[in-house]
Amino acid sequence: MKLPFATELPAPLRAIGRAIVPRGLRPALAAHLQHLAHRQERRHPQFRASLERLTAMRGIHRGETCVILGNGPSLATHDLSDFEGIPTFCLNRGYLKWNEDGMTPTYAVAVNDLVIEQFHDELAALPCPVFVPWQYHHLFDGRDNVVFIEARWQERFFKDVRNGVWPGATVTFAAMQIAYFMGFTSVILVGVDHRFAQAGPAHLEVVQDKHDVDHFAKDYFGPGVRWNLPDLEQSEISYQMAREVYEADSRRIVDATRDGALTVFEKVPLEQALAEARGHISQGHT
Repeated sequence: MKLPFATELPAPLRAIGRAIVPRGLRPALAAHLQHLAHRQERRHPQFRASLERLTAMRGIHRGETCVILGNGPSLATHDLSDFEGIPTFCLNRGYLKWNEDGMTPTYAVAVNDLVIEQFHDELAALPCPVFVPWQYHHLFDGRDNVVFIEARWQERFFKDVRNGVWPGATVTFAAMQIAYFMGFTSVILVGVDHRFAQAGPAHLEVVQDKHDVDHFAKDYFGPGVRWNLPDLEQSEISYQMAREVYEADSRRIVDATRDGALTVFEKVPLEQALAEARGHISQGHT
């Protein structure tokens, strides 16, 4: 008998679980069951292939700087050609900006259920490695560019992403874990505005009924698209966790977002951050 992922369980069964399992035990039990569901998949050829690819990626960017591009409105003011020559992470539907600027990111990451369900064909068409949770592998059959990761529910920073990734309420945090595993010494954040005009309970699923003002393009989540409202408080907890892990290993994350509201990381002008990154490249620190 195959153990299902939590997302595959019918809503009535999940409700029964909530009714009979004490509140304090639910997170740990759910995380354990989710991990067991993943463990049984490790014999799957696609899962094994992804583990091999991840192993090959371990430390391949040791000593380098990367840019993680958020999708806030401030990203619209950037020309992505400014990042040419520096490894870059594209998040969720950030490829819309890349397509507009005629550029290709180095890596892409998507962990949100609704993004993957609605836009998996677009993600699969990207000409770069795309990291997505394993439970959606059936949407990416035959796609050689997709690298599957285990989306874990333990609230921690995974240094070795072969053991999983905790999304931490923001795909940016997932990218930080992947970047750490790859060996990047410095991470530059751009477009992580950390503010949203649309208010409501964290993670609430809503249907967009007008043009998007919370991202760099009005059609990022256009009318009719389902998306989850942000959890800025949990995101900040995750970011603080990432900062502590990076700094404990003599690495750093800097925030070069224009007029961003995030206060967890050191603020650095983008021009300075890019100059430092290219200085390291020219000196052979790659």
